[in-house]
Amino acid sequence: MPDDARDPLVVAVLCAAWCRTCGEFQLVVERLAAARPRVRFVWIDIEDDSELCGDLDIEDFPTLAVLRGATPIHFGTSLPLEAIVGRLVDELATRGVDASVEWPDAVRALAAAIHTRALKGEGA
Repeated sequence: MPDDARDPLVVAVLCAAWCRTCGEFQLVVERLAAARPRVRFVWIDIEDDSELCGDLDIEDFPTLAVLRGATPIHFGTSLPLEAIVGRLVDELATRGVDASVEWPDAVRALAAAIHTRALKGEGA
């Protein structure tokens, strides 16, 4: 396993309170989190947490930002299906950070903000 794989994997789920799919997906996320105690799942409401989301362009829900430390390793929409998200998270958990990926500034800012809050012991 790469050295940076020692940093915990964080899966930030970006949704909105008004989104029915997100509401249904929240139970899926809770099951995924219970089955993967070494992965930290955080729920981010893009409206309630707008200062955290900054200039992110969210095209659809749910959108997942998967981070290792303060570095993004995945960002994009996902089907809200437990098996699909579970496989994605399990695969990403085995990977380190790919320094060659050029993430948009807004994605890097989100990763840094989530990491900073985690270090302070705050929820996302």
